[in-house]
This record gives sequence, structure tokens and C-alpha cells, in this order.
Amino acid sequence: MPSTDRAPRLGALARGRRPRALAFLVSNVLPLVGVVALGWNAAALVSLYWFELGIASFWAVVRALSAGRPSEIERDGLIVGPLAARRAALPVPGTDLRVRLSTLLVLPVVVPVLAGVWLVAGTVTVGVAVDGGLAPDALDSVTLAVLAIFATEGAATLVGYIYKGAYRDHSAQTAVRSVFFRAGAVAVGGIAAVTLIGAATLETDAALSAVDPGAVGLPLLVGIVGVKAAFDLAGLYSDRLAAVDESAALEIGWAYDPPADDPVEDPLSDAPRRVRPTLRSRLLGWLATAPRHPGVGYIGLLCLLGGLLFATGQVWPVASLLLAAGVALPALLLGIDHWLRYGTVEYRAGDGALVAYDRLFETTLWRVEPWDETDLRVRRGKLDRRLGTETVVIELRDGERRIPGLADPEPVLDVFDRRAERPDG
Repeated sequence: MPSTDRAPRLGALARGRRPRALAFLVSNVLPLVGVVALGWNAAALVSLYWFELGIASFWAVVRALSAGRPSEIERDGLIVGPLAARRAALPVPGTDLRVRLSTLLVLPVVVPVLAGVWLVAGTVTVGVAVDGGLAPDALDSVTLAVLAIFATEGAATLVGYIYKGAYRDHSAQTAVRSVFFRAGAVAVGGIAAVTLIGAATLETDAALSAVDPGAVGLPLLVGIVGVKAAFDLAGLYSDRLAAVDESAALEIGWAYDPPADDPVEDPLSDAPRRVRPTLRSRLLGWLATAPRHPGVGYIGLLCLLGGLLFATGQVWPVASLLLAAGVALPALLLGIDHWLRYGTVEYRAGDGALVAYDRLFETTLWRVEPWDETDLRVRRGKLDRRLGTETVVIELRDGERRIPGLADPEPVLDVFDRRAERPDG
């Protein structure tokens, strides 16, 4: 029997279907009208599809910025991991929207990928089909179609996604996921048109400049529009596909649910006991975490190798800079990561619970009740022994909470009924 856990999310997808249906009609009826009534050739059709992909990418970024759920980012990642764990967000004046910190971490990856997909699609489609530009009449009608698609896509985003509240059930990743499906639809239409052009006009050894976009007949162009519309229709009813995926024994991936933004009930603002890692631990704790981030070592090694190469050429200023960066850059990155994870956090013990509160972003990171833990340990690594500190490890059913660099762990241990396991027994 299908699970109902994702019913609110599927309902949110369906709420915005009417504006999206309008955008679907405009983006597929206009090419059909252009091909049948206005005499568009394959070059005009491919140009419109390429601009449509750019428009879809632009509005996908707008949807990602306004997404209401946090993005799913690996919490062990260097620097981005501790930042993604913060619930910080920038409010948009005059609205209920907030731009989440985790969204800002995703966009520097998403935007270049979308831009790259758009440019590559233009190179392999428009770059081949549109040789010498479009005819003036076709250029005018394609321009009007592009403006109409931009307006309807914007209405679908502003009305169906933002105004109707569908953004609350999306993360930045799910908000842009649809554009990749759209890119597949546009790619099918564009590449099919280019393939037909080449098959109709090129000999095996002919140059690409010899293509004739007008050689593709009306039935084939209408078929391309129909295939692309079928892909768009599947995207329009993605909530139905998600429901099928949810009810099936084998998960396909359509029913992915982004992480929920469940606030911590009580941050223990009046907690009587508050502890923080010692200052020396906050400054030097990265030495103990360095083995968990071997990639930083590779960065340092590349800098050192570059410094040695410049040293063999006796370019001493550059060599000295690279050699210094080979040592300082890994230490700086690891130090920032450790400070974000533990240096800005205070641990509040009281009322039968333990809360980790971030003082930098003024947000609560997590809360552990006495009955949540499955194991409790106190560890003293090499750095702890040198600094005179201890590390508390709280095992949970879904992972662990580690609190390093405590001069006195007793306020934390007193929250739990279980006796902590210590190195000396």
C-alpha cells in the first residue's frame, strides 16, 4: 500500500499545476503555430528551443533561491559541511521568503552547470542549424515567442511556485531538478532537428556550412514538436510519477523528499550550565581533524610541487609564495572548518536535555534528550592529552554527536543517566 508520508509534498506539486499547464501550452503551441502557420524551418525551431532552455534555467535559479527547505549537503564536507548545518537564512523584505544559507552553498555549483548545459546545447544545435542567421520574418516571430515563453514561465514560478506556497516543499536541489528534465526535452527536439538536417542535406564528407535547415519537411518538424511536448507533459505530471515511484517496490528517484526544516523545540536559553571548548582547542583542534580531510593535503602538495618547479627555475618570489601556501593554505582551511564546527558553538545543559547553540549565526544546531543516546563515551586523543582536554562522544540511532576540547565534561555528562565509558574504565 502506498505510503502517505509524502502526500503534502505531492499536493504542493499539484497546487501549482495550472500555471505550469499554461506555460506548457504556450511553450508547445507556439512552436507548432510557427511551423504550421508561419513557415518556420528547422533553424527557427531549434533557436526557439535553445532560448527556452535558457529561460527555464533562469527561472529555475529563481525557484532555487526561494526554496523553503534546506539543501542536502554532506555534513562531513570541508567548510560547506558545518555551514550547511546552520539554519541561517536571509529574509526577503516584504515577503515570507527566506534565502537559506544551504541554498547559497548549492548555487555556485548549480549556476555554472546550467550555464554550461545551455552553452553546449547551443553549440551542438543552434551552431549547426542556424548558419548565417534567421530570415527577418522568422527572427521577429521567434523573438515574440521567446518573450511569451519568458512571461508564462515567470508566471508559473511567481504564481504557482511562490504565491501558492509550493516553495515550502522544495530545496534548491529539487527546485532546479526539473530544468534538467526540460533540458532533456529540448535536447531531444534540437538534436533531432539537427540530425534530420544533416541526413537530408549533407554528404558523408560535406562541411557543416552546407546544411540547409529548410530541407526538413513539415511532417518531420511537427513530429519533433510532438516528441518534445510529450517530454514536457511528463514533467508537468511529475507528481503522478512520484506517486508511482512511492508505491513501487523499486525506487526510481522521482519520489525524492528534501530534508525537512524542523526547528529545535527549546534552545534552552536559560540553561544554568553552559560549556565551550577551550580556546587552545578551538585554535589547534584542526590538527586532530586533518586525517578526515585528505583532499586538503593534495592541495598543499600541489602548491609545494609548483613551488619546487619555480625554485628549479630560480623564480624565487613565486617559489616562496607557493611553498608558503603549501603549508599555510591547508592549515587555514582546516582551521576555518574546525572553528565553524566547534569554535562558535556553546553547549547548554539543563532541563534534562543538551543543546548545541551556534553563537555566530544565533541558531540552534541540535538537541539531545537523555533517552536519545545509545552510548556515551569520553575519549582523550593525543591532542587532548597535550591540551589537557577531553572529548565527549554521544552515540545516537542516526549517528553521533562529538564535543571535543572540553576542560570539564561533567556538565555534559550529567544530562544523561548512563555512565560514560572512559579510557581508564
